[in-house]
Amino acid sequence: MAMLLAQTNPDGTPLDEWIDNLWFNSSGWVTSGMVMNVVYAVVGLIAIFCGYFVARYLARIVSGPICKRVDETLGRFVGNAIFYSVMIGLITFVASNLGFQLGGLTAILAATGFAIGLAFQGTLSNFASGVLMIVFRPFKVGDVVNIAGVTGKVNEIDLFTTTLDTPDNRRLIIPNSSISGSTIENISFHPHRRIEILIGVDYKADIDATRQTLQEALDLFATDTIQGEGRGNKVVLANLGSSSVEWKVRMWVASSEFWKLQESLTGEIKRRLDRAGIGIPYPQMDVHLRRVDNPDTSVPMRPKIRPARRPSSMQDNLPYAG
Repeated sequence: MAMLLAQTNPDGTPLDEWIDNLWFNSSGWVTSGMVMNVVYAVVGLIAIFCGYFVARYLARIVSGPICKRVDETLGRFVGNAIFYSVMIGLITFVASNLGFQLGGLTAILAATGFAIGLAFQGTLSNFASGVLMIVFRPFKVGDVVNIAGVTGKVNEIDLFTTTLDTPDNRRLIIPNSSISGSTIENISFHPHRRIEILIGVDYKADIDATRQTLQEALDLFATDTIQGEGRGNKVVLANLGSSSVEWKVRMWVASSEFWKLQESLTGEIKRRLDRAGIGIPYPQMDVHLRRVDNPDTSVPMRPKIRPARRPSSMQDNLPYAG
């Protein structure tokens, strides 16, 4: 301690006396009001710091039940809205109590917001579309959808973009404005889907035999068929095409088993038709050639034009006199 008191400042005054002189000299410009302002500022920063954790806690408390019972995307949106609302309100309250004039700041923020709105029209359009999708919920996380010409499973719905995972494991990020401005197909919305396979058979095949063969293929999947009103399976004579008789084979199945059963049913139909000797024709064109022997109707030959021969002259044999 003695060594500390023995330390001197550049003027040679002992350290304790130098501190006393510094406080005595600064007492003229350090006022009590300035000290109170510093105290208020420190209290305001502490309030904002504590309010940050309070806002996160409130957002988690409110969004948790919504994510579990209603929808995960809606719960995230509500949680973020509560968090930012609490923080903006707290910062505004602290600033007003510290004596900041918020009237001019509001006008500046309004002008800045107008300029930003003009510069980010596309981004704001994505934001508005994201809010509408979260509120009306045409699809949710985990649904298989066809949006903006892309088919995939919804991984996340954000305020600006929507993330899809394709069947071949690609991650696609689509702007929300592109989704809201196009047709949205929610493939996995209903628990049941109908398989419909279009088949064309030869005109020589018997209609009754063809129907029986196709029905036998359907009966093989009776345990996988969803029964009920408007459900079940059916063989329909659809159309008499240009080169084949067209049939439709329909079967209602669970949405989760759609692709597997569609492939199995298609293969079984092909095997049954082959066993029954019923052919599946393909479009073809017959070209008929006819020879014409009548010389009157033959195509006239194009006359040949020979180049004109240069006339001979005695002047060609004369020597050049130039």
